[in-house]
Amino acid sequence: EAQAIHDFVTEKGGKVILAANSTNAKRVAEEFGVLYFDAPVSDSKWFYEVTDSTNVRMPVQHTRLWSVASVSEDLALMDEASLRTPCTEAEVSAGVTDNCRMPVLFHSPTAIQVLDVEDDTREVSVLASASDQAFVARSGFDINNVANPKTGKTDLIVRIDYPNIDAYDTKSDGDSGEVSVTGSIVFVSDHSVFANHLWDAGDADLTGKQQCGDIYIENGHSCWDTDPDGLVSAQGDTAWEGNQLYFRALIRDMMEFDNDELSLQITRNTDEFNIVFDESRHVSSVATQPFTEAIGAVVLLTSDAYLKWLIILNLFALLAIAIMVVPEKENWRHVFDLTRFRERPTKLDTSLYQVRTREAFLSKVRQFNDLTREEFARKTPAEIMQMVRDPRLVELVSSARSYSNEELREIIPLIRRWGN
Repeated sequence: EAQAIHDFVTEKGGKVILAANSTNAKRVAEEFGVLYFDAPVSDSKWFYEVTDSTNVRMPVQHTRLWSVASVSEDLALMDEASLRTPCTEAEVSAGVTDNCRMPVLFHSPTAIQVLDVEDDTREVSVLASASDQAFVARSGFDINNVANPKTGKTDLIVRIDYPNIDAYDTKSDGDSGEVSVTGSIVFVSDHSVFANHLWDAGDADLTGKQQCGDIYIENGHSCWDTDPDGLVSAQGDTAWEGNQLYFRALIRDMMEFDNDELSLQITRNTDEFNIVFDESRHVSSVATQPFTEAIGAVVLLTSDAYLKWLIILNLFALLAIAIMVVPEKENWRHVFDLTRFRERPTKLDTSLYQVRTREAFLSKVRQFNDLTREEFARKTPAEIMQMVRDPRLVELVSSARSYSNEELREIIPLIRRWGN
């Protein structure tokens, strides 16, 4: 699966956003020369405030981070004015987001590192990072712990573009043929960026996520509109509109609406662009590979509308045949008589009470002495009496006399207490 995603991006010009840090995500990242760390990032400088339902400040968590992210430009290459300018809703809708940034909130991100690879044709852009005080909390949250690596530059969102890929699509002249496209993949270090409580500003407000304001000033830490590396309110509205605004801009930028080689029927009509959310967590093995490949073939075929309905109708036909072939079960019913609820299915023979009591006690003696049935059967009567010791219970085991029910009721408590 990781190799298939790599080929989709680097050979077919596909677009992928990978917001996860699971085992499968790490496998995909390795294909692109990207490393996910194995612990969350702790940042005592760039974390956001949260309040409860009564507007009381919740305990601080340095893993709940904010950052200010670029859409397409590497942070190190942006000029000061662009770094400080917030993107507006109008600019996002128009796709003019090259010279501005937007706040993005993370729930518990890890760090991302781009590795050096041979024959590197990648265009790598770091779109968002943590502050200079961040570290990977691998062993607690003490910044001075040598087991907690300080990466120097803690990247949270990384974009890798592969330009000049020859793909087959509808060209600007209306014919189908090869067009030059750019494959893109964006690595996001936290899957929660797509969660409802961070995606939508309204849901975030209901769950206590705080915008920049007094709560940050009162508690003496910076926000994205007051930090020297953040945004400037004089350049525009710095309010966080939910992560949806940023990812709308990111997806639009990745879709190549400005590619002159693509047909205008595609670039002018956003309905021609499909976004697929894949939350699969399966790991293919030798046993499951045939099943996975079969499902992949069905998915490939169903991209054609006519073949899709043909497959669906065939499935309905097979289901109908299966229903007709399965024989009907015989009618049956069970009558519950509550008046006989306390009755046993078969009455116990009162003459066997003494035998059952004796056998139960001997079984307890055997288990107490940790003997198997065979070992206990080889014991002599004298050895068994030595194990029992209690005179009344010795009489029960060795005597042939008959006990009344009243006598058995008196002996049963002795059996229960024996060995305790």
